This record gives sequence, structure tokens and C-alpha cells, in this order.
Amino acid sequence: MDLWLRTDETEEAISGLEMLAETAPSLIADPYRWKWVIISTHNALQGFMVLALRHGNGLLALKDEIAAQWLKAYREGGKYPVEKLDNFLNLYKKVKSDRMLCYGHSEKFKATPNHNRSVKKLNELRNEFIHFVPKGWSLELTGLPEICLDCLDVIEFLGWESGNIIFYEEVQQKRAMSALKEAKKVLTDIKQKYEEAANKTNAADR
Repeated sequence: MDLWLRTDETEEAISGLEMLAETAPSLIADPYRWKWVIISTHNALQGFMVLALRHGNGLLALKDEIAAQWLKAYREGGKYPVEKLDNFLNLYKKVKSDRMLCYGHSEKFKATPNHNRSVKKLNELRNEFIHFVPKGWSLELTGLPEICLDCLDVIEFLGWESGNIIFYEEVQQKRAMSALKEAKKVLTDIKQKYEEAANKTNAADR
């Protein structure tokens, strides 16, 4: 029996995606599971952004001031700073910028307004749940599948089109792709069910 939990940046990204795929099928029976779908989607997207920005030394994924202090310590000697990951929306800005162009074949993410809106909303919802304060809160479900699907677009680009992520073990790529496909399928089905329910409600109100 192994009594150690072992992880790294690749495992963090893939496991977040797998948790999303495992949790999403229960959404129709238990809407509260949206909390865990939102958190796992956020975790998976953050993980893939880190992978796309790590570029050997991982400095692009850190806060800019921390990366600058690290480089200064490396070049001039001295104490290295405590490494701190950049915040979620800054990581998103980076994967859309020329800072993604680490290699000759690298590409940055070309976001639509929907992608930008969904990533921002995902971050807001995740923060609401993670830092939940005493209150009553009702969350409309209709738009949630689209938010997650837009974020999966970003993950898919980073993982398989950006040229910045290399899965060194074939099993890792298979796990990630399987989870991505399953999550997209389930969320697309749920989006359709929500839209049908909304249309029936609107028709009944006329």
C-alpha cells in the first residue's frame, strides 16, 4: 500500500480534467454538483495554462515580479524568492499573448468575446464557492454548460494545438484526451437539456 500522494504540474492538469469528467454526469440528478464541476474546470484550465507557460524553467507561470527576482538571484547570486503562481486571469492573459511563443511552432490562444466572458465568469464562480461567506445564494444553471465548454476550448487548444505542451508519457495524453472528450459530450448533452427545459418554460409563460 502506497502511503504517498505524488503529483506534479502535468498530473495536476490531467487530474482536474478527469475530476470534471467524473463529476459532470451527476449534474442532472444533483444540481449542487455544479460546485465541484466549476472548481474542477477552473483547476483543469489553470493546470493547462501552467503547462503551456512552463517553458523549461516555469518562470512564465509565476507572478512577473517573482520571476524577475528569481532571475536576478540566478544571475547575481543571492536568495531565491518564494515561488508564487500568477493569478488565474493573468495566466489567461499570458496564454493569449506573445509570451506563449516559446518555440518556433508555438501559437497563442485567439479568444472570442465568449471565451473571455466565460473564463472571467468561471473565475468569479469558483471564488464564490471557495471563499463562500454566510448567505443564501441562487445560481441560474442555464448558462453554466456553455461557460465550461468555452473553457474546455481553451484547454483543448493549449493541450493539442499550441505546440507548448508535451506529454512525455503516452498514457498521460490518453488520460487527458479521454477526460476532455467525456466532459465535452456530457456538458453538451446537459446544455441541450437545459435549453429544452427553458424553451418549455417560456412557452408555458406566453
